Amino acid sequence: MTASIPTYKTEFDLARGLLNKEAKAQKLFYEKYAGKFLSICRRYVSDLMVAEDLMVESMMKIFDKVSQFGFNGSFEGWARRLLVNEVLMHLRKQKEQKVELADAEYEMEHSMPSFDFEAEELLKLVQNLPDGYRTVFNLYAIEGYSHAEISEALEISEGTSKSQLSRARKFLADTIMNNPKYGYQN
Repeated sequence: MTASIPTYKTEFDLARGLLNKEAKAQKLFYEKYAGKFLSICRRYVSDLMVAEDLMVESMMKIFDKVSQFGFNGSFEGWARRLLVNEVLMHLRKQKEQKVELADAEYEMEHSMPSFDFEAEELLKLVQNLPDGYRTVFNLYAIEGYSHAEISEALEISEGTSKSQLSRARKFLADTIMNNPKYGYQN
């Protein structure tokens, strides 16, 4: 009698495989999401080695905590949220928040001009943001967190979250507007 080889047609099938600690499911999950998850880590951490470590540690955490996935909603979304939380915990532990995240008054938001960018170019611009700005910008603009969720995750006020986002947008706009590469220069 031959053993049946598990197949993972849906993300729920894959989650069940991880829940059953199937090596094939773990390998498939890693192959499918490692690149995407590393990109997320790189948006928060500029050092590639640290980002890789965070991605691997987060994968292990996902494997360990898959029993907490409720099988209602996107498994990838659940795993991604866990990954982002791990990155935020790392940032808090390492105190990489060099930009003061003390309470600040909310500043008027600056509108960003519309530009066509390659994803890699945009990633480089975001990576050049100061750490505090970059973290809030990533959480709000890319991950879709609300200011209340950011406030709770980073242990800052909502006003500070709004201020950091506004400053990040202004920083990006100024960088773009003052760079002849993009066809603008003040």
